Amino acid sequence: MKQLRVPGPTPCPEGVLKAVAQQMINHRGPHFQAIMERVTGRLKEFFNTKNDLFILTASGTGGMETAVVNHLSPGDKALAITNGYFGERFADIARAFGADVTRLEFPWGEGAQPAALKAALEKDKDIKAVIMVHNETSTGLTNPVRELAQVVRAAERLMIVDAISSMGAVELPMDAWGVDVLVTASQKGWMVPPGLAMIAVSPRAWLYSGQAKMPRYYWDLSKARRFLEKGQTPWTPAISMIYGLDSALEMMAREGQANIIARHRRVADAVRGRVKALGLKLFPDEKFASNTVTCIRAPQGVDVKPMLKYLREEEGIVLAGGQGALDGKAFRIGHLGWVNDKDVDEIMKGVEKGLARAGYVKA
Repeated sequence: MKQLRVPGPTPCPEGVLKAVAQQMINHRGPHFQAIMERVTGRLKEFFNTKNDLFILTASGTGGMETAVVNHLSPGDKALAITNGYFGERFADIARAFGADVTRLEFPWGEGAQPAALKAALEKDKDIKAVIMVHNETSTGLTNPVRELAQVVRAAERLMIVDAISSMGAVELPMDAWGVDVLVTASQKGWMVPPGLAMIAVSPRAWLYSGQAKMPRYYWDLSKARRFLEKGQTPWTPAISMIYGLDSALEMMAREGQANIIARHRRVADAVRGRVKALGLKLFPDEKFASNTVTCIRAPQGVDVKPMLKYLREEEGIVLAGGQGALDGKAFRIGHLGWVNDKDVDEIMKGVEKGLARAGYVKA
């Protein structure tokens, strides 16, 4: 395989892989404490936050569940912004733990509208929290969190954001934008194998947490806060993945956050430009097109599944098919984390070959 370009997991740099292969250490000892303090501090810099931040041994979905159960009680009203597969998942998680969830639905591929959010919050004064996805990998769309958070702040509700596939690659300054709870995961823009979720919580969120009654034990952030004071985690952590995160953050610090964001923007622009040059159409409204994953409509008469199989088996390029309602109707190119302009050129040359084999002729 030459190119793993799904929305996650993403390729890992050699330095990260070597770091992951290191021998185990005592997770209650001073060596691990030093690593945890360094990694947590650097993550705060990339989150642009002074808030508490925790590293969990979990997938991104575990981080989403943590965000819900620590800040809501059964019966609490929550407004879930949905315009893709993962927005629906977030709503389902909250509902599974007893929240009274109302969906503020937008068509897949269209960005969430602040005016509609404002109207929904004005209509129901009992809504305690708004939950949403920043970057919808299912549709290749980035929601306007900054503007949405302004609405939530003005309404004095809690703002909980899944930024699993955007943090580390796309602008999202937590404190400046007023996000209360922010979740991400290691296998996306952070260039680390799956296994870690990272969650930051604001002082306002802690007030909600103190009143929240949803069941939690492993995901209890109050326990995580007590142990982090000693540079530890309450439960046995994924030590190898934390080694990898330490290495990745060192690499990212050398490049600089502004340069990382600019690189992802440049790479995304290149992908979108090549897609349009082939006569293909993006799935989302281009105004909201993601800089970490591009979702492309299947051309009329082209079956994308054999095309993806050809790319995987003959070209060594692994892309993603459509997700949920878009199965068979779209394909997706992940371009986040360890990615550069040369990768884009190789990927798009492969896509052009795959389309030709599938019988596609540019109109």
